[in-house]
Amino acid sequence: MTAQLPLFTLDDRVDPWTVRTSRRARRLSVRVYPGGRVEIVVPPGASPGLVQRFIGEHRQWIHDRVRDFAMLPMVDTSLPQAIDIPAIARRYAVEYIECDARPRLLEASPQRIQIFGRLADRRAIAQCLRRWLFDLAAVELDAQLRTIAEQFGFQFAKTQIRRQRTRWGSCSARGTISLNVCLLFLEPAILRYLMIHELCHTRQMNHSPRFWSLVEACEPDYRRLARA
Repeated sequence: MTAQLPLFTLDDRVDPWTVRTSRRARRLSVRVYPGGRVEIVVPPGASPGLVQRFIGEHRQWIHDRVRDFAMLPMVDTSLPQAIDIPAIARRYAVEYIECDARPRLLEASPQRIQIFGRLADRRAIAQCLRRWLFDLAAVELDAQLRTIAEQFGFQFAKTQIRRQRTRWGSCSARGTISLNVCLLFLEPAILRYLMIHELCHTRQMNHSPRFWSLVEACEPDYRRLARA
């Protein structure tokens, strides 16, 4: 039996398009949540016409993200017997050992995980597995990002692993690239494209034609990978 670790709890699907004014917003942005809800965040005073143009320019991206998050693992209350990590082509068998203690995780080998503790404490077990995933992502995703950066001559300040609900990654003006831990569950080619996408933001902090030309120079097949 193979089960995916639930990283998100899906909200009930509501009106998928909402607009919210935020005093802290300096520009228009869009957030896509698991379940398909889309929120457009706008600064005070933004005109309806500006919002409509923004939505029109980002409509395809929004639809792609809705589809991406629809593919995230559904919540499963059963204990996973194995965890597949497509990004690194690795599968970990999970072994559970009952004892009267708070659950803790021990990775016994590169392909096996052992969890000791009260198996009825599902929440604690899930926390153990999430911490393990974060540790794994911190090593594996950072290593892949640095390899790609060296290949194409990109420079960035540091890597940050997060559990973002609305995006696969981001790049700050200071050069910090944040990567979603869920990237571990993507195919290697798609992961590579998404990393290239964020690395290109170290030179172009926008989605201008110049940005997409840079992406295409690094990954000519980016359009297909973005839709995959």
